[in-house]
Amino acid sequence: MTMRNKGLLATGVVLSAALAAGPGLAANLDATSTVDAVTVYPDGATVTRVIALDLPAGDSTAIAKDFPLGFDAASLRVEGDAGAKLTIGTVDAKPPRAAPPVNLPEIDKRIEALKDERANLDGAIAAALARKKFAERFAEASPAGLGEKGEARPIAEWRSAFAAVAEEVGQADAAIRDAERKQREIDREVTRLQADRAAKPPSKMEVQIELSAAAATKARLRVTYAVRNARWVPLYDARLDTSAKDRKPTLELVRRAEIQQSTGEDWSDVALSVSTVRTGRGGSAPELRTVIAQYPPPPAPPMAQLGTLADKTARLRAVEPQAPVAAAPEAKRAEERETAVEIGAYQTAFRLPGRVSIGTNDGAKSLRISTAAITPELIIRAAPVADPTAYLEASFTQGEDAPLLPGKVSIYRDGMFVGSSRLATAGKDETVRLGFGADDKVKVERSVIKRNEGSAGLIVTTAKIDERAFKTTVRNAHDFPVKVAIQDQLPVSENEEIVVEMLPSTTPPTATNVRDRRGVTEWVVDAKPGETKDISFAWRVRWPKDKTIVIQPSG
Repeated sequence: MTMRNKGLLATGVVLSAALAAGPGLAANLDATSTVDAVTVYPDGATVTRVIALDLPAGDSTAIAKDFPLGFDAASLRVEGDAGAKLTIGTVDAKPPRAAPPVNLPEIDKRIEALKDERANLDGAIAAALARKKFAERFAEASPAGLGEKGEARPIAEWRSAFAAVAEEVGQADAAIRDAERKQREIDREVTRLQADRAAKPPSKMEVQIELSAAAATKARLRVTYAVRNARWVPLYDARLDTSAKDRKPTLELVRRAEIQQSTGEDWSDVALSVSTVRTGRGGSAPELRTVIAQYPPPPAPPMAQLGTLADKTARLRAVEPQAPVAAAPEAKRAEERETAVEIGAYQTAFRLPGRVSIGTNDGAKSLRISTAAITPELIIRAAPVADPTAYLEASFTQGEDAPLLPGKVSIYRDGMFVGSSRLATAGKDETVRLGFGADDKVKVERSVIKRNEGSAGLIVTTAKIDERAFKTTVRNAHDFPVKVAIQDQLPVSENEEIVVEMLPSTTPPTATNVRDRRGVTEWVVDAKPGETKDISFAWRVRWPKDKTIVIQPSG
């Protein structure tokens, strides 16, 4: 009967009773692990390695020396399957000891021979230098153009002497260059051998797993651990087909995961998933401290009224203001095969089909997660008080159980790339709005109709006023009807003495305080092909005559 046993023990756990009772030393088994599955989080990853073993009966220790240096040893967990009863005991992780090379005598002998060869080349260089120096001294002490008694020699003898000196110097220089080149090669080889001779620090971690099998059996262990140098961020492609007047618009929203890892291990042919869990945030909300509102302590007395230096110091300490207790800082928010989505109560995981390979330090790799076909609502938006440009916007209700995470969106309109944007977090049934660039066939103009700054009162001036009126003109140059949303700003008062009112001449707005932005007012109009629509907007601000106000954007 095949039995299965799972052990989830971290470093330092006491051996099970089966291991503790075994007489004698456990056998050491060299093991090789392979990465089988990886789950990537926005701030880390969980890696699962598989170890296949032929276990003898009794106690043994599996030793695998191919784990990456950067993994979290405290996260190490082991479970396994075997054909006989298997008990998993202590799991330990440590860097292997640095060991000198096994061929150390041969390396030392080779280094000695190279040094001897280099010394011989020193002698060759010295001989060539002496030869060159002799030739140069001969040329200076015995001019080729004069005989023993100072008589002139034939020009042919001059040339022979010059050639002989030049040949000697040239041969000496060539011998020196050749010897120095060989010495450089020897130096490089000696440096390499000395590096080989030194004990190298480990590049991998060693994991030891103590096991006890009731009988000789084949076992398959799964070792999981966490690493930090990995991440994924969501990316999106939003492809809008406006479809003009003959059919409804369609929006294709493609989810992607951009994965990057520098864990020191290659993920080759692994089962890959990405999860929305943020492992680096911890498990609990922050604990807030008490915030105290109080009067500041009285000021220190003048220095002239203080006594001795000791008295001064004591009094200064007594009146030293205490730092107020601040609230704990709020936790910072973190930023083409399709996947199978696994949605839980508190997380969403996307599991890619097949196997995937991502090497360490290979740069970002983008993988397709899913595609959704959406029928959006189109609207033209403009805020002419800031920019008269009309922008096409598509909105839709997020209908999937898996939330849309914040990320970069590449925007395409009718097959053309029009820019990039950001997508905010959107859960199920929330509205998503995406801009798709300027619409040059919708013209928006805003003009000032009236601006009056003065005083109000029948006989005695009691207040000052600022009254303004505007007209916004919208023209649709498309050959199909469009819906246009125009936004403007109504001043907001935060003082009861400053009164703001929208005047009756204003075209009734569709919405006020749009998306909880105070004073932001919106008009939505339907414009037929070639039609022009006018929107009137007027307001008045009143405040005491002896005061001055400033109307400006908040923040």
